[in-house]
Order: sequence, then C-alpha cells, then structure tokens
Amino acid sequence: MFQTRQIAAFSLATRFEDLSYEITNQLKKHLLDSLGSFIHAIRRPTIQKLFKQIKSLNGGGNCEVPVLKRTSLDRAAEIYTALIRYPDFMDNFLGKESTCHPCDNIGSLLAITGAENLSSKDFLTAMAVGYEIECRLIEEIPVMIEGFDHTLLLAFSLTASACKLMHLSEEQTSHALAIAGCSLDPLVTCRSSYTYEWKGLASSFIAFSCINFALLAKEGMTGPVSIFEGPRGYKDIFGMELKYDWKKEDFSLIKKCILKEYNSEVHTQPSIEAVLQLKKENNFLPADIKEVDITTFLTCYHIVGGGEYGDRKNVHSKEQADHSLFYTAAIALLDGQVYPEQLLEERINREDVQELLKKINVHTGFPLHKPLAISGLLDPYTKAYPEKLMIKAEITLNNDKKFSIKKEDYHGFYTRPLSWDHTADKFRRLTKDVITKDQQEEIISLCKDLENDNMHQLLSLLNSIE
Repeated sequence: MFQTRQIAAFSLATRFEDLSYEITNQLKKHLLDSLGSFIHAIRRPTIQKLFKQIKSLNGGGNCEVPVLKRTSLDRAAEIYTALIRYPDFMDNFLGKESTCHPCDNIGSLLAITGAENLSSKDFLTAMAVGYEIECRLIEEIPVMIEGFDHTLLLAFSLTASACKLMHLSEEQTSHALAIAGCSLDPLVTCRSSYTYEWKGLASSFIAFSCINFALLAKEGMTGPVSIFEGPRGYKDIFGMELKYDWKKEDFSLIKKCILKEYNSEVHTQPSIEAVLQLKKENNFLPADIKEVDITTFLTCYHIVGGGEYGDRKNVHSKEQADHSLFYTAAIALLDGQVYPEQLLEERINREDVQELLKKINVHTGFPLHKPLAISGLLDPYTKAYPEKLMIKAEITLNNDKKFSIKKEDYHGFYTRPLSWDHTADKFRRLTKDVITKDQQEEIISLCKDLENDNMHQLLSLLNSIE
C-alpha cells in the first residue's frame, strides 16, 4: 500500500484501549501544559489581530470559541491552534535532524471534539495518533534539512487525526492526506532571523487548511495518494524515501516528547538552567560579568546561536528574543527567570539586557560545521544529540574569576520530566491574570481525570473566556 493508505489505516484502527496508562497520563499532562498557553495568549496583541480578521469575515458557524463565541469549524481549529502555539511555551519532539511541536495537533482536535460532541477517550486517542505520526515523520523524513518547516509534516499528522474524529473512511483519509501533502509546503525561513509574528501562527494556518482538506475528502475529492512514492513526490523532490511499516507503530515516541521550563526555544533550555545555577551557587551580580561563553551542539548553534538561521544578537521583539540564546541567557541572569514578562518589548529593549547579551558568546565543540556528517562525528556535543542536550557554560567575572558547568539535559526533558504538580504550577502562573483561581483548579482537575468523559465541561470552560 502507498504510505498515505498505511497512515490512514493506522489512524483509523487505533483505539483508546491501545494506549497504556503511561501514554494516557503523559498526553493529559501535555494537554494541561498546552491549555496554559491557550489561556495566557487570549489577550495578547498578536492573537487579537487574528480575532479581528476572523470577525471581519462575518461567517458565523456552529463551533464555540473564546472571545468570538461562534465561528466555523476550520476557523475554530485555526483559533485554538494559534492560542496554544503563539506563546512558544509548548512541547517539543527532537529528531536527529529536525524538531516539531506535537501539541500543534491539539487545537484542531479540540475544535472537532466540541463540534461533534465526542468523548474524552475519542479526543485522547486522536491526540495520541497525531503525536505519534508527526514524531515518526520527523524521524523518517526530516524535511527541515532541506529548508522546509516542520509544519509541513504537521499537515499529515493533523489531517490523519482529524479524519479519525470526523469519521472518514480509509480511502477518504488517504486522499485528504494526499491533498494536504501537496498543498502545504511552508519554509523554515519563518523561524530564521529576523523572526516575525508568523512564527507563532504558521501552524494555525496548517490547521485551518487541513480541516478544509478533510471536509473536501469527505465529499469525495481525490488527491495524489502516491505523494511519497510517485513521480515528483517526496522521494524525488527531497531525496527522502518514506518506507515505514505503520503496522508496527507502538506509540513509543510519545514517551520522548518534552516540555519547557522556560519560555524560550527548546534548545536554549539547558543553557538557561546552567547560567541560573552558576549565579545561584556563586552569588555574583550581572554587573560583575565580563563574559559568558556557551558551548553547545550544532542544531542549537544554527537555530538560536547565530548559525544558519541568522543573527541572534539583533533582538527587539518577542519572536526574536525567544529564539536567541544570547538574549535568553542574558535575561535569565538579570531576572532569574524566562517567562512571558521577559519577552515583552519594553523589557527586551532595556539597556541592561541589550548590553549583557553582547557579552555572551556561543559556539560548538568543534570549529567546522560542514559537512554535517563529519562535524557530527567529531563534535561530542553534536554527536550526543538528541538523546542528550550537551552544553557547557562558563562565566568570567570582571576580576577574572571563572565558573563553569556542564549539562546534558534540563528539567522538562524526558530524562527529567516535569511532574503533574510542576505542570500545574506552570499552568497557574501562565493563567493567573486571565481566569480565576477556581477556574484554574477546575481545569487542572478536569485534565487530570480527562478519560472519565470531562470533555464537554472542559471545552465549556475554555470557550467562556472573554
């Protein structure tokens, strides 16, 4: 069978009973983590632009959403996804040559679950399918090395899991996957420097589009189902052949999905933890710092350290700040944390952090970065990735005293995962200015016990937020 048919078969065949307690519990924790961002983002200016644009269409619809109250299914998927994604404080999966945010699947599934009045178990099963498909594709065909954004692969996972909830057949799902795959080809430049607002909204457009593709396929629309194997398909265009046996899928990659301790790009997390630990243990002031030297792995260097993704010391906006290792390390040393308040423009542009980030140097453990196969073998920091996130941070003070520390993971990585209590505390902190304490505790409780059919109550709470 074509890969589109195999992905469709895997998605439609999966049942809630196929998920272990460990997997279900992790999915619920990732949902709560995502809802913290969802609620926090509702009043952010960038999200207000989206609300205003959708309101101007005057389309109406039968899907409940926050703020706008009602809209169409595709717009509901777009809104839910944007709310989860915009703060850039969500989960990750790290492949050797590509990464993704599996929670990009959640928004559409919430919208469909509400519209179709589906159960919590239906939702959790589709969430597991979306997570596993996206992570598996990241492993098998890492398109980011060819310049395409990881949301290209989200189009497949989201479409497959959405079709499952919308009760499409295997054939219809195959065609929906094909249409999505040949229509959505986002470029990774949206995450390069200088980084703009679209970084936080790119996946929401994928969500909007994939719902439409699924609805078209349900009406009988056909697409190029041999998109992976056929002429001018992925095999020809990317030089990557997808030959995965989806019958053997066991949801093992969900166990390697990770959460963030700090509101910054995932590869910055161990460095932030490192500089904060050095400051705490050695009791120096930011004004005492002469230089900060961070040794990291190649993926981190390229994305947030001034490598192939461009200049990361030119920081004046949220989007540039949360993708700059220079800024995030500097603001952590100054403020003792990296949360949304550290990503406000008035904080970003203050002289103290703008001066300190200039004292930070970022480099890899091996001076040559190409060819990747060679540098990856010779650089111990890069060779260990993604099983380990190896970094070394060294801080030199004005009196020439030096303090250094090495890390190979961080609190939130799958080797040191966030507990339920810590995830709940993060949720409370993100949502304290938007909803009441009673609402916070109710959402936490509903997520923790979600499989006992709390979905309608949870969605009602979310959609009532102004």
